[in-house]
Amino acid sequence: MTPRLELRNICKRYPGVVANENVSLSILPGEIHAVLGENGAGKSTLMKIIYGATKADSGEILCDGKPVEAHDPATSRALGIEMVYQHFALFESVSVVENIALALRGAFDLPALSHRIRELSERYGMPIDPARRVHDLSVGERQRVEIVRCLLQDPKLLILDEPTSVLTPQAVTRLFGILRQLAAGGCSILYISHKLDEVRELCDSATVLRNGRVTGATRPRETTAIELARMMVGAHLPAMHVDPARPSARPVLEVKSLSAVPPDRYGVALKDVSFAVHGGEIVGVAGVSGNGQAELIALLSGERLHDKADAIVIDGAPSARLDAGQRRKRGMAFVPEERLGRGAVPEHALWENGVLTGHALGSVQNGLVDRKRAALFARSIIDRFSVKANGTAAPAQSLSGGNLQKFIVGREIELKPKLLLVSQPTWGVDVGAAAFIRQTLVDISRAGTAILLVSEELDELFEICDRLLVICQGRVSAPLLRTETDREAVGMLMTGLGEEGRKDVAVPD
Repeated sequence: MTPRLELRNICKRYPGVVANENVSLSILPGEIHAVLGENGAGKSTLMKIIYGATKADSGEILCDGKPVEAHDPATSRALGIEMVYQHFALFESVSVVENIALALRGAFDLPALSHRIRELSERYGMPIDPARRVHDLSVGERQRVEIVRCLLQDPKLLILDEPTSVLTPQAVTRLFGILRQLAAGGCSILYISHKLDEVRELCDSATVLRNGRVTGATRPRETTAIELARMMVGAHLPAMHVDPARPSARPVLEVKSLSAVPPDRYGVALKDVSFAVHGGEIVGVAGVSGNGQAELIALLSGERLHDKADAIVIDGAPSARLDAGQRRKRGMAFVPEERLGRGAVPEHALWENGVLTGHALGSVQNGLVDRKRAALFARSIIDRFSVKANGTAAPAQSLSGGNLQKFIVGREIELKPKLLLVSQPTWGVDVGAAAFIRQTLVDISRAGTAILLVSEELDELFEICDRLLVICQGRVSAPLLRTETDREAVGMLMTGLGEEGRKDVAVPD
């Protein structure tokens, strides 16, 4: 059978970095093929070369046996190649349906396209309102838009990068069923994921990259997740070590009957949200993207204020009317879900991004930046958190997603906060970096920091959290002890179907 896609000795170099070196792989019609590797292994560069967004320095690309000469994304789409980027290619100021219309061939018929979007997104368990503007959407909702945009075009080759991060376990099952149907119809799928159990369940074959080179090819169903991880990182992953929590007597964060209307008509209203987080514990918030997580985090972080001062209490002080800077002075730190643009300024150097929140540690004196201190602070983060970067002067946007995430998490941890708000800490992060970040969060929690972790990764929540909250349509469940619940029960609560009969667990005194 002629391969749907064949790569022969693809090479791509940047100044000081070999992104891809003699990479070869092939994928047959109807095959689901995983591309695995650490952040910085060269996966994203390779996918951009396939899609035509980046030009290889050398090598050949063949589609259905025919050489593909210099091409761009439009040429790829004409060949039936569609891709969902890790960092999405969407226009923020226009609606979902308008974004999707811009990617489709033919005349605009927005009402008809809106109907198709609703029908397809609901069938896949990823509901989208076509009228919403993209800048009002969470990261997870934007990913849904990208996936639906691709599927509307009936692709021959579909490239998916971390497609299940927005879904409940039940929705993941439905999506896998759809992908298998697409494959049975002849569509080839390139699947990038750091969830190795998903790769083993779904994929027929896999190519593993490390430092830009192919280090192995395997059939995931015949390989253990541990073996796949070892192929990716070249070593055994350290085992997670989670000591029992010892919550502080007094909560560090209290949320009391917090209700709030959304800032725009497409947002989610919060309804009588109450919970507490104590020092020495990690409390996780589970939920399908777009159920009020963004609105809750905005109010907790100080990006939005609330009229009722004691609706949010930080370290014993009413804080709902305090802005983000004032809350940081009370000992709060924050890792947002969006790395580029919110967690870091893309064009600025790492030492400059360190100053954004680390200025209180001495890098700013009398309103002036001490560049030497700022560079030393950035260097300490790079060294402690094993960030792969070309020095402290490297722009944030030059780092892979996982390495930038390690830098941002490290910057906030270096502040030694009493309260750490973390949103999607390992989204799109490889298994090695994810294990490092999770262990770091556990370690600082056991040292006394109170951590509120918002994540759509149930495996992550069950691995490191002590108690779980579930948010659905702006309402937050009673807390659940992680050891007294399971993924299925939490998944039901995420869809609003599990309210009856659940076991509520009281907040520690």
